[in-house]
Amino acid sequence: MPDLALLDIGLGRDADAGFALCLELRKLSQTLPIIFFTSHDSEVDKISGLRLGTDDYVTKDVSLDYLVVRIKALLQRVETLLAETHLPRNKMVRGDLTLDLDEIRAFWKGAPLALTLTHYWMVHALVEHVGHVKTNDQLMQAASIRVELNTVAAHVKSIRRVFVQVDPSFACISIERGIDYRWASPQADTSED
Repeated sequence: MPDLALLDIGLGRDADAGFALCLELRKLSQTLPIIFFTSHDSEVDKISGLRLGTDDYVTKDVSLDYLVVRIKALLQRVETLLAETHLPRNKMVRGDLTLDLDEIRAFWKGAPLALTLTHYWMVHALVEHVGHVKTNDQLMQAASIRVELNTVAAHVKSIRRVFVQVDPSFACISIERGIDYRWASPQADTSED
């Protein structure tokens, strides 16, 4: 596996081959840093890339210096996160969720979850203190990203989708006041909607 994948959406004659390649790379590695570097600047393309597992999305109208800074920042974040995971507390268990902090992997009811590195750290932030509300800024800080608020919402929707693929009854992530998120234990979620 490479240390980083820098993809364009269009590869060769296939206008969407980058999306397919991103999906395949994410299946091979949950921690591989992936950046889309493309001229496609529509919100639909950006959201599609994030849903498929990219860690960053940069349009080609930026300078190469800016791209290099984004790449270095992502690689540094991955290196730091991997180094931090070698602490004695190697697993975090919250009900049916297990986070392996050494391997940066997540499991729901024993089944592996196909979370991106960004999604993994957002889930980690949500479950670190079950029931506590996390703001968009707190989730961005946990994942070491800075994006627009609607992109955070797209990440959370994508995270939910990953859980629902494993467990169609999954309902542990709730939206509070329309802008904040909470991880609620299913047992604690009794009657109020």
